[in-house]
Amino acid sequence: MKATYEDIASKKGSESFLAYTLTLPLFEFKWHYHPEYELTLITRGKGKRLVGDSYENFETGDLVLLGPNLPHTWSSDSAEYPTVSAVVTQFSENFIQRFLELDEFDKISSLLTLADRGLSFSDSDKFSKELEQLPALAGVEKVTTLLNLLQKLTTQKHNKLSSEYFRAMKGVETESRINKVCQHIQKHSSQEITLEHVAGLVHLSRSAFSKFFRRATGKTFSDYVNDIRIGKACFLLTETDKAISEIAYETGFENLTYFNRVFLKKKSRTPRSFRQSLKS
Repeated sequence: MKATYEDIASKKGSESFLAYTLTLPLFEFKWHYHPEYELTLITRGKGKRLVGDSYENFETGDLVLLGPNLPHTWSSDSAEYPTVSAVVTQFSENFIQRFLELDEFDKISSLLTLADRGLSFSDSDKFSKELEQLPALAGVEKVTTLLNLLQKLTTQKHNKLSSEYFRAMKGVETESRINKVCQHIQKHSSQEITLEHVAGLVHLSRSAFSKFFRRATGKTFSDYVNDIRIGKACFLLTETDKAISEIAYETGFENLTYFNRVFLKKKSRTPRSFRQSLKS
């Protein structure tokens, strides 16, 4: 899918980098990119996080470091919270490069190289207080706090998000189309979603839409829908005691056999095995 460009440089004014607290009714699906690095801590909320070709659940405490021009979005799918919030820090390559020329910053340099694919950190509690205070800081203290945070992250375990095969399609030409389709899928994934219907939403024929969607996402339309449904199924398997058959139908699968087959393909284990692994 093509991502829209976000102009951060014009927002920061005379500041070396941006650090701000974001509070919203919900995180809307907005597939976008920018040339700055981004460090985001979710302080309240849950839903789905898309980074490149990575599609995962997120919840409060989600901490992610993104490299330049890597498309991403967080999308709320729960009404559990009256508002959602995040602390977002965005800094340019020009800003950080002056420090990376120093030998003392070798580890941070390596971390930022890995961030080209996006990194998630599981133990955000160690950094949440400093990150939440960062937007209120100014001057040298603000800069040194960010550098210290990045140095601490070099010692933490992380997971790479986007695959090495992902190649972003950037531009605004198809932004409204792909966002409209993805928002529709997010909202109606538990219902029947036909190719004809979503193609009609963006005024394309079935064949033209299939080619457009495959070229933009690297996946077929049905595979993308199944990714979202399986993501929701994982949440229900984790957070509820509902029967597996009930979860299958609730997430939009036509029968239990097909649900089990898709789940095994996506997660390399059965739904029952997935649920049992959470209890061990």
